[in-house]
Amino acid sequence: MENPNNIPEFGIKRKNEERRDGGCAVIFDPVTQKYAVGKQIDDGLFRLFSGGVNDGENIKDGVLREVREESGLYNFLYIEKIAEVMTHYHNSLRNVNRIGHAVCFLVILKNKNLKPTQLEEHEKFELAWVTAEEILKNWKTRNKNKDFDHWIYFLEKSVNRAIELRYDIKSKLKV
Repeated sequence: MENPNNIPEFGIKRKNEERRDGGCAVIFDPVTQKYAVGKQIDDGLFRLFSGGVNDGENIKDGVLREVREESGLYNFLYIEKIAEVMTHYHNSLRNVNRIGHAVCFLVILKNKNLKPTQLEEHEKFELAWVTAEEILKNWKTRNKNKDFDHWIYFLEKSVNRAIELRYDIKSKLKV
């Protein structure tokens, strides 16, 4: 695939890829020093809160909407664009091969207050609080098809930025 912006490209190219651009958020609670993920009910896979953007919606607004809908978290203290990539992956929730331009935001929470979630039928996960090291272990043990390479890249960059900003004072990911 042509990459005119010279941004990093991740994953394995597959047949019949559908284009879906979107983004994700790495969400951190400075009080508990934990990261928010969606934990799949069937197999325990950790997921970043993510999704596509709607027509006329900018990427930041779309990602924050997905965070609110999927996690219930809404009280954000700090938001920063961390990186963007082109990625090839298999979307296991929809059972489809995808290619997309993905943008990641670091989201620091004011608090962990929740509103009701608005999960779609295929979204079978629940909010979980874990360390960055636990997330990496969860993904790396399941990454034989390179489906999580872009999330690993986003997580490492986001955690390092949270450390630089002195929100995260416990993680040891420096890469």
